[in-house]
Amino acid sequence: MDYKKAGVDIEAGYESVERIKSHVKSTMRPEVLGGLGGFSGAFSAAALKSYEEPVLLSGTDGVGTKLELAFLMDRHDTIGIDCVAMCVNDVACAGGEPLFFLDYIACGKNEPAKIETIVAGVAEGCRQAGCALIGGETAEHPGLMPEQEYDLAGFTVGVVEKRDLIDGSSIRPGDALIGVFSSGVHSNGFSLIRKVFPMTRERLLTAEERLGGKTLGEVLLAPTKIYVKMLKTLKEHGVAVKGMSHITGGGFYENIPRMLPDGCLAQVKKDSYTVPEIFRMIAEAGGVEEQVMYNTYNMGVGMVLAVDAADADRALAAVRASGEDGALIGHVEAGERGVELC
Repeated sequence: MDYKKAGVDIEAGYESVERIKSHVKSTMRPEVLGGLGGFSGAFSAAALKSYEEPVLLSGTDGVGTKLELAFLMDRHDTIGIDCVAMCVNDVACAGGEPLFFLDYIACGKNEPAKIETIVAGVAEGCRQAGCALIGGETAEHPGLMPEQEYDLAGFTVGVVEKRDLIDGSSIRPGDALIGVFSSGVHSNGFSLIRKVFPMTRERLLTAEERLGGKTLGEVLLAPTKIYVKMLKTLKEHGVAVKGMSHITGGGFYENIPRMLPDGCLAQVKKDSYTVPEIFRMIAEAGGVEEQVMYNTYNMGVGMVLAVDAADADRALAAVRASGEDGALIGHVEAGERGVELC
């Protein structure tokens, strides 16, 4: 008996590390010290010397049951982007710049080619966010997980100048709410989706006229948008963002109030933008009530910004200059902290 016969292939682990080195290298920043393979990732704190009062920010998350679609479609190249996005977008909500990222992959069996594809997606997400992939772990769990399955999670650290910290405390009645559009479902609500649609390759690979000829699986697997570049562009345009809300699990009802101070109610106009067709399909196929949809999904809005009403047009221009798109979706008024859709 040896470790390989017990289900853990050390040689496959070595091969996976070799395969991912070039992808990791593509994310490097000047502050990264050392290379891949050490017991820890090193990032020089000298990067913080230019800050008067640096505040470190952190975020951790996974991809959730969206992974089942990747398994069924045998497509693993974008799921890593989702993992990075779910972490770095949370850091961006506080006004932070993500500095570095670490990933964790647990798998039933270490298949080096598949691991490389997953990590290539993580590296792409890191490049989009401008952060370095400085470490990670691939754990083989024979007997605990099916051989063809894996789980993926990540962790990021960012920084922001204390005076630039976005915490929502300056939001006031009369402020405008800008909705920045999503790429689709992103990485939340897939447990419901898996009940609404048959989870078969045939169903997922069938082209849908309602989805512009794309397959259901293609639209559902579209990677989560990363909004870090957008935040930088807003700063460059001199837009003072008072609050940012990442619309993830819990949809509008849970996430928008997280950026609001007491005494502020967010009024969101449902007809201020076009809800993507995929959400209409989910609601129709599952008989899902509208309130549940807005309490589960982003409904086409991946990030909500609160800005002074006088800055609304400039904020939208900056959003579009960053390569994203959005709309004025509502405003803040006096009332009990929460959100009201009208």
